[in-house]
Amino acid sequence: MLQRPRRRCEGTAMGAIVLDLRPGLGLGPFTLGNRLNTKEYPISVRFENFGHSRMPICEAFVQIEQQPNIYDVVHVKYLDEEPLKLDVVISFPDHGFHLRFDPWSQRLRLIEVFDVKRLQMRYATSLIGGPSTLATFVAVYALFGPTFPGIYDQDRGVYTLFYPGLSFAFPIPSQYVDCFHDREAELPLEFPDGTTPVTCRVSIYDSSTDSKVGVGSLMSKASAPPLPAGSLYMEEIHVKLGEELRFTVGGQHIPFGASPQDVWTELGRPCGIHQKQVDQMVIHSASDPRPRTTLSCDYFYNFFTRGLDILFDGQTHKIKKFVLHTNYPGHADFNSYIKCNFVIYGSVFGEPFQEGNIPKHCITPSTKWEQVKEILGDCGRAAIQTQGSTNNPFGSTFVYGYQNVAFEVMKNGYIATVTLFQSS
Repeated sequence: MLQRPRRRCEGTAMGAIVLDLRPGLGLGPFTLGNRLNTKEYPISVRFENFGHSRMPICEAFVQIEQQPNIYDVVHVKYLDEEPLKLDVVISFPDHGFHLRFDPWSQRLRLIEVFDVKRLQMRYATSLIGGPSTLATFVAVYALFGPTFPGIYDQDRGVYTLFYPGLSFAFPIPSQYVDCFHDREAELPLEFPDGTTPVTCRVSIYDSSTDSKVGVGSLMSKASAPPLPAGSLYMEEIHVKLGEELRFTVGGQHIPFGASPQDVWTELGRPCGIHQKQVDQMVIHSASDPRPRTTLSCDYFYNFFTRGLDILFDGQTHKIKKFVLHTNYPGHADFNSYIKCNFVIYGSVFGEPFQEGNIPKHCITPSTKWEQVKEILGDCGRAAIQTQGSTNNPFGSTFVYGYQNVAFEVMKNGYIATVTLFQSS
């Protein structure tokens, strides 16, 4: 598990912040999700408003960057070798809480306060937690009201009390374990010596499934809120190699050779437009004798919220390339794009393109490089992509080319980007 500090500077003291606690919804500026439809927001809006319908990891970083004096120490944790196996975690050690993102959808599924003494939470008009307000069982019960008996985990010695979208875990001293005979135990308002248990962990999660989420195996029961009907987030984009992209929610078709006007009509205003400065791969093209340093007049349309770039020829103003981004941690472009949920088809796969039917042999963001080679065959040696060694702490990636498609592959074997083009 890699742990990468985002920032270290002088900022707020430990435990000095107060965040609003919203059961089933979120904590402070970090939101699990609600039922708003992304179609209510223009696609040109980047991450600031895109997170109103749910919080992808990119939106969480926007919130962090907007308040650097509060979130001055931030750790990003993920499993480098298998980034889809475990959550991506953004942790705030000075404030005692972290955010857990589903590794595939990159959406916030669980917020855990793991050190309640470091974080003061506001519920309605009352405060709980922090260095001055102990989150005892009596205090929790008084603030949140009656609820059903909780669950006692004998192996961990932890009693968990549940409310909709919210749970509190209380460690039970070993001398009092006999008070809990069944898995569902009576409410431990006080121990025989007159003391009351103090919360060791608070979990905030989506309440729509009525799941009981807590420590240990119960933690896995938290899932990101359901996406609303018609949501563009993680929309499947079907790729027909050498021909076009098809967007499954809106039904748009964007073929090679389409004009900027066509793209605006189908996808709306791009999030950004920039000129391609240098064509660094032109030296590998035998048909193009221009020097490698030749400035390009080609230009990109960037659709950050779709994980997509579109490259136009500067002379003909026709689409010549598509670039699809997986947004995996450990890549230089991580946190620049929403993950593109592509499905790549092609006649070279041995199966025809069929709308609404994904063949067994297709390539998606979850496909590892070894699987790609099984589908497409060996393509020979890779080109090395450094992304600028001084600004890239993650090291080089490898670019492998086939007819109509090139894959940028990370050292762990996962695809970072897919570049689509028409072979001459």
